Amino acid sequence: MVIKLQAPDFKIDFERHQRTGLDEAIFCDGKSAQQISNILESVLTAKRSILLTRLSPEKWGQLPVSLKQKIDFDPISNTAFFLDPEPLRKTCDIAIISAGTSDSVVAREAVRTLAFYGYQTKLIQDIGVAGLWRLLECVDDIAQFPIVIVVAGMDGALPTVLAGLIPSVVIALPTSVGYGAAEGGRTALNAALSSCSAGILAVNIDNGYGAACAAVRILTAASRSKLP
Repeated sequence: MVIKLQAPDFKIDFERHQRTGLDEAIFCDGKSAQQISNILESVLTAKRSILLTRLSPEKWGQLPVSLKQKIDFDPISNTAFFLDPEPLRKTCDIAIISAGTSDSVVAREAVRTLAFYGYQTKLIQDIGVAGLWRLLECVDDIAQFPIVIVVAGMDGALPTVLAGLIPSVVIALPTSVGYGAAEGGRTALNAALSSCSAGILAVNIDNGYGAACAAVRILTAASRSKLP
């Protein structure tokens, strides 16, 4: 009898950082705890660190203890660091602004992704346009950061307002927060794409990971341009 070995249902891209400056990450939504465990065992064998996103507390609880001991899990953002991430830089070039407390899960995903890459961030929450005085109180502070990720659901107005007040690169991060006409974040996304404030960048709905990676690409390109 011939025994056919089943090929693994994943292929980890360990060379991605060499090509793009960004590491492979594990998007855990849709993967079973067993599949996640198999991937982590492969990462461990390669002696590499990796970021996990959309890791629910339920799946976290199902992982083997031997792997969990090597994981830094954050239940607020549903992210995890497997093995040691990059050490944090001394400088802080990125601010993450959230319109409301309900946007904090997505904002925290961006914070954690940037921390994995060794970037410190300043998180300022609950300064949406419904209470514009809250934004005006700290706009001068926000303007000191080269990159500002603006997290907003509902009407998605905050990225446009902020981009009209500061010179920073503004990355709009729409969230699915909102009532019916907000359409699960489509209204906020469309607001960013059709903004009258020039130069706003936009990522997909609830994609804190993507917004953080955009910031990493910008800072990496800026760093390289300074090389002799």
